Formats: sequence, C-alpha cells, structure tokens
Amino acid sequence: MEILTQLTFLERGIIAGILIGFISPLIGAFLLVRRMTIITEGLSHITLTGITAGVLMTQSVAIFGAVNPLYTGLLFSLGGSLLIERLRQIYKYFEELAIPIILSAGIGLSALLISFSNSSYTEWYNYLFGSIVTVTISDLYFIGGTGIVAIGLIGLFYKELLSISFDAEFAATSGISIKKLNFLFSILIALVISMSMKVVGILLVGALVTLPVAAAIQFAKSFRHVLILGIIFGEAAVIGGIVSSYHLDVATGGMIVVVGVLLLIGAIFVKRMLRFSSDRAKEGHS
Repeated sequence: MEILTQLTFLERGIIAGILIGFISPLIGAFLLVRRMTIITEGLSHITLTGITAGVLMTQSVAIFGAVNPLYTGLLFSLGGSLLIERLRQIYKYFEELAIPIILSAGIGLSALLISFSNSSYTEWYNYLFGSIVTVTISDLYFIGGTGIVAIGLIGLFYKELLSISFDAEFAATSGISIKKLNFLFSILIALVISMSMKVVGILLVGALVTLPVAAAIQFAKSFRHVLILGIIFGEAAVIGGIVSSYHLDVATGGMIVVVGVLLLIGAIFVKRMLRFSSDRAKEGHS
C-alpha cells in the first residue's frame, strides 16, 4: 500500500484507467448480447445524483466531511440498477420504459442538488467529463476495490451469466435462478459505472462500455473473442485518451471516447477492406 501513496497524479490516473479499460468491455460484452447497453446511460445519471448528494453531505454535515462522494455515487448506482430491474418486472411488456424513467429522475434530481451546492464549475466538469489529475489515492483505492469485486463476481458466475445472456429460458429450465443472476448483473453494472466516472466522466462512461465491444465484434468469431478483443480495444482507447488529454490539456473522458470512436471507425474500415480483398480473391479463383 505504501507504494501507492508515492505515485504521481499521472501514474494514479493511468493505473485507474487501465483497470477501467479492462473491466468495462467485460460488462459491455454481456450487455451487448442481452441488448441492454442503453442501461449504462440511465445508471450514469442516477450515479450523478449520488455524487451530488455526497458533495452536499460533505459541505453541510461535519461528520461526513471526509466521505468520498464516489461511495455515495456507488450506493445510488446500486439502488438505481435494482430499481430498473424492478421497473422491468412492473412494465413486463414495455421493459424499455424502465431506463428513461431512471434517467429522467437522475437528471432532475442532479440538477436540483447541484443548484444547492457551493462547488465550483470545475469540480462538476471533472465529474461529468473525467480528469486524471483529480484521481486521489482514495479514489484509486475505491477503483481498485470495486474492480476486484467485479472481476471476482464475473469469474465466479461466468457460466451462469453467459447462460442467461444467450438463452434465459434454457437457463431457467437448467435450474439457474434468473432473478438472482439479474440481481448480480445489476450489481456488476453499478460497480463498473461507479468506478469509471472519475476518469471517464459520468456522461461518457456508457461509451467506454460499448465502443470497445462494438469494435471487437467486427473481428470476433466467438463470445470469448469479443471479451479478449474488447479488452484490447478498451485499453487502447483509455491509454491513448489519457496520454492525448494530458499533452493536449483537454478533458480526459472526452479524449478517451474520441479515441474509442476512431478505433471503431478503423475497425469497420479494416473489416471492409478484408472483406473486399476476400471477395476479389474469390473472383480471381473463379
């Protein structure tokens, strides 16, 4: 632990980014299969509500002065993920309504709480769009702890998560508890969003979950390939974005997303070129 306290702000940001770049595509791959990638947008906004609540607590209640707002953000993210799951059960035939309901509530509450806060524009800007220079040792502990928990849960329940993602009905007949696995999956999504917001930013965290996976499926031939390639694209986007943002003095999260978009465009272009070359080769043989 002592070695972590000796890290510079840039080193802390890079370590946090590497952890996020590894875990986000893992969750993104499962969300892609379940066609639920949009859920990250709803949860990111309710997480912002938790952040603003935490900031207000530290400003107005002395006993909470040392509380890191990331923890309140995690609590709200967990609550929001469970509420989405509950709303999907209530609106059984209109499950897509759950996410905009949570998203709208998150935006409204966040705007209200921010108006009561004494924090500067810069602080909120960093939460919204990410900043590696603001990653503290406390943030790094939080990101590392939530990351370890997320990886552990994925490792322990990988087969079950895979089963309910591809064929929930078959998983149910096999004795797998769909309700418990959905609850677990909601926790995983909340963990990834809460750990990513300090580096990527609350408004952009969904992009880091989806863009690397979108690039990976251009080349992947199996779900395992999607996971591996997603991690590679995710790490490339994070490291490239952090280095670029530092040298260009721009928002970290925005730069990470831009690099991710460029990687996706590059992947689509390469895939089309490979397909074109393959078609030409077949025509030549015929």
